Amino acid sequence: MLRQSSRSRAVLSGAAVLALAASLAACGSSGGEKGDHTAANTPAGSSSSAGGPSTAGTPSATATPTANSKVLMPTGPAANLSKARDTAAGPIMMTTVTGAKSGVSGKVWVWLPPEYNDPKFAKTGFPVLTLFAGGQSNGYNTWTDNQLPIQEENEKLVKEGKSHPFIMVMPVQNFNSDEKNALDCSDIPGQPKMGTWMAEDIPDFVRANFRTVKGRDGWGVMGASTGGFCSAKLALQYPQVYKAAVPIDGYFIPDSLLWKGHDAERAANNPDVLVAQGKADVAMLVTAGGANPYETKVVKTWVDKAVPPVKLEYHEQPGGKHLTSDFKKMIPDTLVWLTAHLAGPAAD
Repeated sequence: MLRQSSRSRAVLSGAAVLALAASLAACGSSGGEKGDHTAANTPAGSSSSAGGPSTAGTPSATATPTANSKVLMPTGPAANLSKARDTAAGPIMMTTVTGAKSGVSGKVWVWLPPEYNDPKFAKTGFPVLTLFAGGQSNGYNTWTDNQLPIQEENEKLVKEGKSHPFIMVMPVQNFNSDEKNALDCSDIPGQPKMGTWMAEDIPDFVRANFRTVKGRDGWGVMGASTGGFCSAKLALQYPQVYKAAVPIDGYFIPDSLLWKGHDAERAANNPDVLVAQGKADVAMLVTAGGANPYETKVVKTWVDKAVPPVKLEYHEQPGGKHLTSDFKKMIPDTLVWLTAHLAGPAAD
């Protein structure tokens, strides 16, 4: 099964050089050395200590948006964030989010680009990228460790004018390590409502705590392997939330044993069904590794089922394998693609 290994990606052609990203790169802080970047990378208006708690951005007194506003200022209530680890591009913070809509309580990691706390961008809203892990993601998310250094790659590409600086949000996906009984990023009857938590409560948490781009145009989702399944499914189910998605070497049929006896609900959460319904105006970059004929067949077959307004692009990496080391190679190209399909930082 694809979810039990890790695998490769496709090499994309071209690099979109964006003027806004270049401008931000020229003004942003470098964060080029490892160390304690907590003070420079926690939300504006928060307090923190190395490794200790920090309070996410308290809404400004002037945060009330106008009808034509491009920016959503944080609405509160502010979450308590603690530092999970340092990266060369600043700290990754962690908190527990209890969803008002789902009732689910789970860990969420957040990384803010260095530009976020640059005073020049104090009233700028930033695009958001939600990242889902491979495997069961029980109490962890692989995008938070140095195997997939997406934060450092984002900072590098911003400096080169090739990528937006993204707020990165990395939730857990399961509460046990049994992949046969995974929650499939869905509201499985009788189980925690993970689909609602991921696609409704997590965005509410982000908007409550951080300056974001108004509307869905600045919201993307990406994941590898199991995370590829999640990113494809949620983008198709919640096009009002996400404009673009990147399923890296994913699969597209829910296979948890927890769906037993719930065939109708399983079908409603099946990307293999959703992609052919012609209901979601979303763009996707869908990748497969060329070294695995089974995987390329799975991905190509799914891409061929797409019905507009869904827009799918297929990319295959020659010799690619379903390995985390190959997922890593895909990071720069996926960030460039997402930048071309999502709105960048905006200010009123």
